[in-house]
Amino acid sequence: MRQSLHCQGTFPRSKGVPMASRATPHQPTQRDLDRHLHRYARRTAGMTASEIRALFAVASRPEVVSLAGGMPYLSALPLDSLADGLAQMVMTDGMTALQYGSAQGTPELRERICEVMALEGIRAHPDDVTVTVGSQMALDMVTRIFCDPGDVVLAEAPSYVGALSTFASYQAQVVQVPMDDEGVIPAELDTTLRSLRAQGRTPKFFYTIPNFHNPAGVTLAVTRRAQLLQVCAEHRVLIVEDNPYGLLGFDGQIYPTMRSSDPDNVVYLGSFSKTFAPGLRTGWALAPHAVREKLVLAAESATLCPPTFTQFVVSRYLAQQDWKGQIKSYREAYRERRDAMLAALAQHLPPGCRWTHPAGGFYVWLTVPEGLDTKAMLPRAITHRVAYIPGTAFYAESGGGAGDRLMRLSFCYPTPERITEGVRRLAAVLERELELRRTFGNVHPRPVSGPQSPAPDTA
Repeated sequence: MRQSLHCQGTFPRSKGVPMASRATPHQPTQRDLDRHLHRYARRTAGMTASEIRALFAVASRPEVVSLAGGMPYLSALPLDSLADGLAQMVMTDGMTALQYGSAQGTPELRERICEVMALEGIRAHPDDVTVTVGSQMALDMVTRIFCDPGDVVLAEAPSYVGALSTFASYQAQVVQVPMDDEGVIPAELDTTLRSLRAQGRTPKFFYTIPNFHNPAGVTLAVTRRAQLLQVCAEHRVLIVEDNPYGLLGFDGQIYPTMRSSDPDNVVYLGSFSKTFAPGLRTGWALAPHAVREKLVLAAESATLCPPTFTQFVVSRYLAQQDWKGQIKSYREAYRERRDAMLAALAQHLPPGCRWTHPAGGFYVWLTVPEGLDTKAMLPRAITHRVAYIPGTAFYAESGGGAGDRLMRLSFCYPTPERITEGVRRLAAVLERELELRRTFGNVHPRPVSGPQSPAPDTA
């Protein structure tokens, strides 16, 4: 029997609106640090700054090996060629590229996006694509058009911290579904949906990262994809398929998307942040036609239009550069780093640790020995000049211990040598924590925290 990835469902305690939205408006006093506190909307109660963000001001120092941030290895890009193309674009298309554009995105980029998605078996029309400021904006718009306060959203356990933060900001209640080494478990999803139905509740959608999961590093088995589609169809639940890493499989394998099998019940989110450059903040949503109309309206109210300039940059890159060859280069670079991390983990970590073996993407999901608390341990790890993301960040409710023994390690940015050194430092921290536990027992209180807004270097 496969082990679950330390997952638990988080079920709402009542059918009503969350307690935060029923609270009496705060009246300002002289002791308030924020004199505007009484003016904020109730939904801001779900907008919580990451408790670890301040630590990463220290972690960004060059002497610290950061195994935390999911930053692409941009040194693999042909910067000279890109600079020449950018200058030429400004000369020839600058008057258009620097002007306002359509809220849906430029027609050329939407056509290019359809070509990219075709590699994963998706047959799409450009009219059903909405360009966004990164796929994070797409996720925000999807949540905005579907979720009222108190609505239920399903997600994997663990799940992407940026998604959990978005759901919390719209006062949705997140129910997380267990995973194992083959991804989310269809039978558990079915059980969760039946339990919710018995409470008179129907989730608005199921959010999933099927390929090279963030943070778990696992990939949803192909046989399970059809099962998930069937379960969601039976329960009339929409699927939001987030796939930023799908083209970054280390053996070159490209998995079939759920969108390609069920275009009427899947909203697909994509991004150029991992396959080109995150600084361009260019992503997209592919949605059923009626949903697309709502997404365009949401985009208009949020940004008027996505930046025309960056859309021209991406379109020109896809038209004139060997972008498929560039993705291959990324794969090779990340595979080398993945191998360095797995080898270092096997060599240095103490007994009782276990970890996933990703076939692509950016992340390894590490479980530490019983009794250790990765969130409580983080300040000491940074003192030892190594950083990671504690597992509690990836659970909607961590007060019950979800994620305490887990951490996300990112191998995408550091060199193989730095990865090896970072793991060696991490092993020393774990050994020290185990020694303290043997001497004094388990002294770490379990922190109570929920979804937190990620900084760019923690997402």
